[in-house]
Amino acid sequence: MNTLEQPKKGTYPAFYSTYIKLVSGNDYESQLIDQVDSLLNLFQEKEDGWVEKPYAEGKWTPKEVLGHVIDTERIMTFRALCFARGEKSSLPGFDQDPYVLNARFGNVPIEHLLADFQAQRKALLSMIRILPEDSLDLVGTANGAPITPRALFWIIPGHFEHHMNIFKERY
Repeated sequence: MNTLEQPKKGTYPAFYSTYIKLVSGNDYESQLIDQVDSLLNLFQEKEDGWVEKPYAEGKWTPKEVLGHVIDTERIMTFRALCFARGEKSSLPGFDQDPYVLNARFGNVPIEHLLADFQAQRKALLSMIRILPEDSLDLVGTANGAPITPRALFWIIPGHFEHHMNIFKERY
């Protein structure tokens, strides 16, 4: 596996510092695998029907949050692949709310969402293993800002931790 040390400041927009700070250490692969186990355990611990209930009016259900995490990981992975391959075109941002609304995650069985999350993580790790090491620090533009594949890869587990913290605190 490539060496996936944390990205250096300046290789991603400051906004993402919030997520990157939530990821500890440099054993990237173990963190991704541990997060899958943590998520599965959390969802197994909860009572029936929990996945359908938002913690407050106007908030997403746990199924919608999980779907959002999966979508975001796919988008970040796609961006990382593009930039690792030398893409020079600017990639667009995305508005998470229409994505969640249009996905209709409430109609998807939770078992399918959990399996999809696991498959996404396996695909992510597989892709990272075959990327040339020097491609991790190529700079591309997404949502109008410069960012590297390395930074995008570290945002993924940080974004996950952000949502796990919300699950633990509010749901």
